[in-house]
Amino acid sequence: MKIGEMFEKPIDRDIKGVIKVGQDDEESIYQELNEYVVTAELSKHFREFFENYKKGIDGQTDEMGVWISGFFGSGKSHFLKILSYILENREVRGRRAIDFFLEDGKITDHTIIADMDLATSVPTDVILFNIASKSSGTESSRDPILDVFVKVFNEMRGFCGEIPFLAEMESKLDSEGLFDDFKAKFLEINGNDWLSEREDFYFIQDDVVEALSSINYMSREAARNWVEKAEDNYSISIEKFAKMVKEYCDSRSPKHHVVFLVDEIGQYIGDDSGLMLNLQTLVEELGIHGKGRIWVVVTSQEDIDSIIDVRKNDFSKIQGRFKTRLSLTSVNVDEVIRRRILKKNESGSQTLEALYDNKNAILKNLISFSSDTSEKKMYVNGQDFAEVYPFIPYQFNLLGDVLTSIRIHGASGKHLAEGERSMLALFQEAAISIMEEEAGALVPFNRFYDSLDRFVDHTHSSVIKRAANNDKLDEFDVEVLKVLFLIKYVKGIKGTPENLTTLMIENIDDDRVELREKVEKSLGRLLRETLIQKNGDVYSFLTDDEQAVWRAIKQENVEIGEILNETARIIFEDIYEDKKYRYNKRYNFPFNRAVDDIYYGKQHAEIGVRIITPYHDIGYPEDSGQTTLSPHSDRQRLTMALRAMSEEKNEAIFYLGDNAPFLAEIEELLKIKKYLTREMAFDDKSKATIINTINEERDEKNQRIRISIENALKVSEVYVKGDRVDINDRNPSERINSALEKLVNKIYSKLPYMEFSPVDSDILEILRRAKNETLTEKPETRNQNAIDEIMDYIERQTRIHAKPSLKTVFDRFRRPPYGYIDDDIAWLIAVIFSQRKISLERKGQNLSLRDYNPNDFRRFLKERRFHEEILIDKRESIPEFKIKSVREVFRDLFSETLSSDDEDVIMGEFQRRTADKLNELGEIFREYQNEKRLPGKNIIDEAAEMLREVSDLSSTREFFDFIHNNKEELQDLSEELEPVIKFFEGKQKEIFERACEDIDLYEKNRNLLESHELRNIADRIREIIEMETPYSKIPELPDLSTKFEDIHNSVLEEKRAPVRGYLKNNLKELLEQLESMGIDEKFESDIRRSFRDLCDKLKRSEFIHEINGIKDECDKITESFLNRIKPDKGDETPEEKRVNIRDIINSGFITIRKKEDIDELVTKIRMRLEDELDSETVITLKI
Repeated sequence: MKIGEMFEKPIDRDIKGVIKVGQDDEESIYQELNEYVVTAELSKHFREFFENYKKGIDGQTDEMGVWISGFFGSGKSHFLKILSYILENREVRGRRAIDFFLEDGKITDHTIIADMDLATSVPTDVILFNIASKSSGTESSRDPILDVFVKVFNEMRGFCGEIPFLAEMESKLDSEGLFDDFKAKFLEINGNDWLSEREDFYFIQDDVVEALSSINYMSREAARNWVEKAEDNYSISIEKFAKMVKEYCDSRSPKHHVVFLVDEIGQYIGDDSGLMLNLQTLVEELGIHGKGRIWVVVTSQEDIDSIIDVRKNDFSKIQGRFKTRLSLTSVNVDEVIRRRILKKNESGSQTLEALYDNKNAILKNLISFSSDTSEKKMYVNGQDFAEVYPFIPYQFNLLGDVLTSIRIHGASGKHLAEGERSMLALFQEAAISIMEEEAGALVPFNRFYDSLDRFVDHTHSSVIKRAANNDKLDEFDVEVLKVLFLIKYVKGIKGTPENLTTLMIENIDDDRVELREKVEKSLGRLLRETLIQKNGDVYSFLTDDEQAVWRAIKQENVEIGEILNETARIIFEDIYEDKKYRYNKRYNFPFNRAVDDIYYGKQHAEIGVRIITPYHDIGYPEDSGQTTLSPHSDRQRLTMALRAMSEEKNEAIFYLGDNAPFLAEIEELLKIKKYLTREMAFDDKSKATIINTINEERDEKNQRIRISIENALKVSEVYVKGDRVDINDRNPSERINSALEKLVNKIYSKLPYMEFSPVDSDILEILRRAKNETLTEKPETRNQNAIDEIMDYIERQTRIHAKPSLKTVFDRFRRPPYGYIDDDIAWLIAVIFSQRKISLERKGQNLSLRDYNPNDFRRFLKERRFHEEILIDKRESIPEFKIKSVREVFRDLFSETLSSDDEDVIMGEFQRRTADKLNELGEIFREYQNEKRLPGKNIIDEAAEMLREVSDLSSTREFFDFIHNNKEELQDLSEELEPVIKFFEGKQKEIFERACEDIDLYEKNRNLLESHELRNIADRIREIIEMETPYSKIPELPDLSTKFEDIHNSVLEEKRAPVRGYLKNNLKELLEQLESMGIDEKFESDIRRSFRDLCDKLKRSEFIHEINGIKDECDKITESFLNRIKPDKGDETPEEKRVNIRDIINSGFITIRKKEDIDELVTKIRMRLEDELDSETVITLKI
């Protein structure tokens, strides 16, 4: 049975898919009303509409707005027009519009029928229009929606719609009963009908003036003035318009209604808040003034809530005006199509139901979509199959989505946007295309494109047309391309091979596997021609602009190394983020990371992970006879090569085999990145949109690449240290962890020696016990193998005369085969150090717990800044005879005995006492800086030098060797030091220093002293203090010093006596002279104080030359005072000059041996006196 024979009505009959607003020929209207299908959903909408509409008939209401929403092609415009027929009470071929619903049983609910009948009883002017087509599109209009409403309202009344001020004049003429007279007079003057000529108003102004004045509506002058200024004087506001409509209703009858039915208001408004505000205000004013007699019914693809959702506060009022909200869903469209065009005759239904029973299981397997596809309806049962055949249920919703997406992205002009293509028409045309085929044929989704082709814009349609003329493509390829275009902008379904196969099914008996292969081959050819793009397993249609961008992307150059580096980044940054492998929750092993031969990050680790991709050229072992590996090489030799690689490099090898589809995706991703980097700015808006889309897909592509790599790692072969290992874990991170665990076990084979895991407190405890000498109470036995290993290493270094640093030891035991962490190594060194098996030295100083507390010592072991400074040496046992030598020297030097048997304690105590002794000697040494003649300095220097050597010894062995080798010298030194130290501790030093002072005094007065006794005493004192060891003679010094001081003081007093008399005489003479001049007491007091100071100085002077010099000081003071009083004498008195004979001879003494010496002295005196003497002076000679 052919498909065309199955329908109740001819499938190819003429059906108006959509009756456009303005298409009002009687035949079209009749068919529209006659074949209109009232579904259950529409029945509810009719109920709600007329139930609310009657509120404006029975009473008053301002809730007079109706918002009809529905997806593109859902029939909302059709429903709007049906409402207009009913409200207008339209008659077609003798039948009222309502009769088609009542008499034909379209509506059977009596309540709905009563409300509809009530609505038709009220006189109503219905104004049905598409707002976009009625809009002038003038950007200068302040209220474009108001302008359209004014226009259609004027047109409905028979007035000029294009020129509102002219319509206003027509309205005034009509209200005064002059409009017909005006039209007649204009016809008489102009020769043409007014209605046909009025839109050329600016060319017929003279005729208008003549007509207006001829019917006595106004004077010629007034008419001329009006035509010239009417446009400028015209104004209209929303409120004025609302009042105008209300006045119109009142003029017709008290119950008269006006209904504005506006198609596609939502598309017209879009996201323009200004237009939404226009509509809100307009509906509000019409509601206020009309009180239910003026209604506004609009259609929109979006419901009102979604349109104003982002601006709820601004447009909350409009929701109150559009209280009646009717939404047409896909269910409604589905039902209309089934009943209007797909309804089958009896034999057709039976044939199809029987076919379904036979092919039910096949259909379920044949029609399937990918899991990420939104719900797609399938056949429920045989009846459902018969009702929708030759279509598949999912096609109803999907085609609705396609129409909406094409309207937004791919429609040409306004045709599709104005509803020239309805779902009904598309399904009818698709069904007609296979009406000659036998039962079993299905409509593939690509068939819908043919009905839409002429409405698709050039950007999209040209791609398909060129593809049809491409010799490299076949007809099926083009059909696949059509499907990809149809779903390009539809959310909820992706262009995967699985989905495309389902969309391309043409018959129940199609072999899905064969069809999929055919589809995939077509996709490959389309991809090579850059007509489509692949993103994972999703293919998408490309426009011309998109093709240009993708061609440019494909031309970007990407090296294999870049692909592998990006692969490494994803694996080692996103999938396995750890930079170190944590073993046994304690040990962190860094590892090298590589993909093929491309290393990622730093490469200083002892172990590594290497991913082998299909790009890698795996070399065979040398004896295999081959150098490279092809995909079909022998499995055994491949395994040998991978084993050799893992053995050689200490790496865990993950071999992906050929399972690496992500490589091609990474290459494309890198090309996209390069292209986007180069194309930073996009002047072309279309290109910018394409780039933004590509950019948005990058995250999805990145995620898909990661999943693909994870899947490859899950099934990869793993090789560790020459062996292929089985890892049951499927998680990529856990697989890498397991491989690294096996690798660590092989590479760090001595890590298990650390059975006990010490922490910081354990290190400190070892050192505390060692310091307190309690370690022997409970010897450390844990980790003995590790202790032996580290001690063995130090012994080997010692044998080659090397002292390894802590850094060397730490570095050694961090590396294979140990892998110990710093706490492990520090603990091991602390143990062998505390067991006296090693010694530690820093900057030449032996480190000992006697000098440092355990905390400091722990810092030495743990802080790396000390590690290069500290050297390790194996510690040797000290012979008993050397220990004995140290004990004896200690007793002799410090007069004490050593109680400890511990070598370190002995050395420590010795060096501590040595330090004390050095401090004591240092104090003595400072005494020599004050008095160099003090005895014993050489002994002190020698002792200090030797003791410093002892103090500087850091090695225990060197210490005992030094003391033993220098035992006698140290003991002798001890004997020599004893009298020196006693000298400084007792009274001897004080006695000795007094004697030194006496000798110093004698030396200063020696040339002026004539006492032989005094000289003998001084010589004896000098003899004693210059002795190297004067200690036994020091008892003589007190008596010698006393005698020396008595005689010396006596001599000094003899020298003071004449000088004291000289001072007394000079003071007396000076005071007498001053008294005669009447000088005041203050001046006298100054003189007495000066002479008193000289007397005190004389008394203190211990040196003879100082005593003699006091006479000279007296002369100078006397002369000074005399000079100060000179100005007080009269002008006639000659100036007195004092000349001291001492100044002439320049000495206190003069030696005369011959007569010439007398002559020379007299000559000097005469010459000096002659120089001083003149007529105004008197010379006083001081002798």
